[in-house]
Amino acid sequence: MAAINQWNFFVEKQLDYDRVTNTLSQYDVIADGAELQGILCGMLSGGMPVSERKWLDVLKDTLNQGAAFPPELENMLTDVFNSLCQQLVEAEFTLSLMLPDDKAPINDRGLGLINWVQGFMLGFGLYQQDMMQCSEDVKEALQDFSDIARMEEPMTEDEESERALFEVVEYVKISALLCFNELGQSLIEDQKDKPSVH
Repeated sequence: MAAINQWNFFVEKQLDYDRVTNTLSQYDVIADGAELQGILCGMLSGGMPVSERKWLDVLKDTLNQGAAFPPELENMLTDVFNSLCQQLVEAEFTLSLMLPDDKAPINDRGLGLINWVQGFMLGFGLYQQDMMQCSEDVKEALQDFSDIARMEEPMTEDEESERALFEVVEYVKISALLCFNELGQSLIEDQKDKPSVH
């Protein structure tokens, strides 16, 4: 567990939940880092070609009432996007969800996970309306995401709740990668054409 936490810290230390959420808040964007990363992951998993470069326009429409982002915020959004692309094309299941730190109260982390899942479903739905072509596994994962997004029960600060939350987080990671592997192949194709996502 400690090794996983250290690895997550290493991967995301420049783009952690608090820094991203605070920057969004500074520019009056009503979203946290979890929802932002979830939307981007959902778009990529739903089949958005990276080469379109329309993801920023989508974020403007969904998070900023269509208004342009200031340069500093746009740079940070690009960093989050590039980091996510890098994680998705690596085969070692290194997807690190942008959630509140492990030291944060469990209900804050639970809410972060709900925001991530809601963001994923929003982004996925923008690019994948034809559920008929999705496998049963993907349909089941999205149904589970829908259930997770509606979780309202507060959790108690105990070992059992910690274990349950950890398991749901791991399930969400695996399910997001499943959706991406099935429907988001355009990202890997783009990677072959362009060695860098920058």
